[in-house]
Amino acid sequence: MKKNQGERTLLASVVLSSPGPIVVGAGLFIGRSFTQLADFIRRSAELAAIIVSWIVYRILHKSGEPDPARKEKLERSANLCVGAAMCLSGVAMLFVALFSSNAEKGNVIPGLVIAILGVATNTWFWLRYRRLNLQKPDAILAVQSKLYFAKSLVDSCVTLALSFLVAAPASPAARYVDLAGSSIVALYLFINGMITIRGRNQGLS
Repeated sequence: MKKNQGERTLLASVVLSSPGPIVVGAGLFIGRSFTQLADFIRRSAELAAIIVSWIVYRILHKSGEPDPARKEKLERSANLCVGAAMCLSGVAMLFVALFSSNAEKGNVIPGLVIAILGVATNTWFWLRYRRLNLQKPDAILAVQSKLYFAKSLVDSCVTLALSFLVAAPASPAARYVDLAGSSIVALYLFINGMITIRGRNQGLS
């Protein structure tokens, strides 16, 4: 039963995370916020991480108790691929944030709406994965719990940054708030990428 709950939760994560990059990416055509671009890259990297975790979870649990050596190899390979992608995204995002032009930002409302919905959804998934992992410890569910805890924190940061841009778009401080928001997202990607590569499944989860 626990296996089915874990697989269903991972599948729900994939389904609910899929529209995020599409909507935020579309929002970039009408809003040129660094934070929105950072959010698009972040959501794309996270979606890839969740898909990989779902696939590995299915492979490891499709025929009862998995072989320990095979289980460790698959989890290590998944962690390496996902962590490397997140680190590269973080470095690329920081470069974009620092060297993009200081142009008018346009409409950031779509990104703000997605970020607000993300806070609620990701908090629910964090609590869900945390409960499943407490019932029966599982490395993949533990990583997802940590990932969704971080996702909820980052969505909160994106929400604050974009809310400031909506409330005071002409303020001289808007540029720095936007830059700070994208830099925090980039730092989040890099740090969590390194944690994933090193296979640290414990922590803030």
